[in-house]
Amino acid sequence: MMEAARERGLRDGGTRASFWLAWSLAGLCVAMFVASVPLLVLARSAHIPSSWEANLTVGNLLGGAPFLIFPLVGALIASRRPRNAIGWILLADGLLWMFLGMTDYYAVYGVARPGSVPFPVGVAGINNFMWVPAVGLLGTYVFLLFPDGMLPSGRWRPLAWLSGLVIVLLCIGVGLAPGPLQNLGGIRNPFGLEGYPWVETATYIVLPLLPMCMLASVFSLVIRYRRSRGEERQQIKWIAFAASYVGLLYLIAMVFAFVFPSGAWFQPGSPLWLDLLGYAALISFTLVPIAVGFAVLRYRLYEIDIIINRTLVYGSLTISLALVYAGLVVSLQFLFRALTGGDSQLVIVASTLVIAALFNPLRRRIQSFIDRRFYRSKYDARKTLEEFGARLRDETDLDSLSEDLVGVVREAVRPAQVSLWLRPPGRIDTNEELRP
Repeated sequence: MMEAARERGLRDGGTRASFWLAWSLAGLCVAMFVASVPLLVLARSAHIPSSWEANLTVGNLLGGAPFLIFPLVGALIASRRPRNAIGWILLADGLLWMFLGMTDYYAVYGVARPGSVPFPVGVAGINNFMWVPAVGLLGTYVFLLFPDGMLPSGRWRPLAWLSGLVIVLLCIGVGLAPGPLQNLGGIRNPFGLEGYPWVETATYIVLPLLPMCMLASVFSLVIRYRRSRGEERQQIKWIAFAASYVGLLYLIAMVFAFVFPSGAWFQPGSPLWLDLLGYAALISFTLVPIAVGFAVLRYRLYEIDIIINRTLVYGSLTISLALVYAGLVVSLQFLFRALTGGDSQLVIVASTLVIAALFNPLRRRIQSFIDRRFYRSKYDARKTLEEFGARLRDETDLDSLSEDLVGVVREAVRPAQVSLWLRPPGRIDTNEELRP
């Protein structure tokens, strides 16, 4: 009895410690983001080269705000499920993203105003390689350990060790590679080993191993899904939905990248919608921790099938309409230019009207295709009920209706057995009042 009470006390104490640690780290992330605001203002007020100004925009700062979801969801999971490694990984990833954003402005301001802050070039050198663990942790261990914080089996342990080794080697390689710093053009890496170019070569050799580890981690999630049942399968669907949505947005961004040069993105004078698409693709990464939080904490898991269905439909519809629109604009402008020697806004208007006319017919066709391809049983059941409803309007024979109803239930629901009971005509309902 005393031993059980002692164990319970230790467990409660550990839970409280985990709670305070998790939310303290989340608070640190928020503090780093808040500190980024005055650092951005100070950096913009300094005299800096024009090549450094690309990262000193308000849009860039606001684009980092959604990444606070990483530490907040991580703290929520770690405080409630302290033994689940997923929460602590999201917290670590949040710290890394916030550190990257804050130190960008810190380094620029420190270099532009010498003596204003300590070690600005050294901080920039650390910032130069911190993207590796930020991307690596999210792309490998979150997928490898989801949803319970454990490996699918002991056979995946070598991949876990290899992923950690690759992340460490890349941090060392990028950190020690000689050359200019990415965000401070003209200033060389303070930790770079000048005279040892093989360091950069070795880093490029190791670099492809990181996406390979990411793909292997995603494959482990596929294996886990095939072996899972019930709630765990629904949990995996959440993160699969998030990853698919990220891929969809980047695919759309890549399509438009062929139409618009990369230099036009996030530049003064670039179209607003193009910048919004770029920010949407970047911020879509935050869907992963949101999906993880919903799945691990088991909030409304079973609505994910509806969300996936709608995403497939409207994602396919968006890509199709975007391709049609781009094709119409390019081809009609080319034709109009050949005939008149100039561009016309009429082409934009006509293309928009065509897209509006295609929306509903194309949506219905895509919905029907997706239902047939991915939701066959539900599609067949719905078609069966629709056919029965059509027959019901014309059928008057009770025996035929009974046979049809039993057949519909057997085909749509597929029960182990089915029977139909009808009250005999003329039988008195005992709930009705008897009249003399």
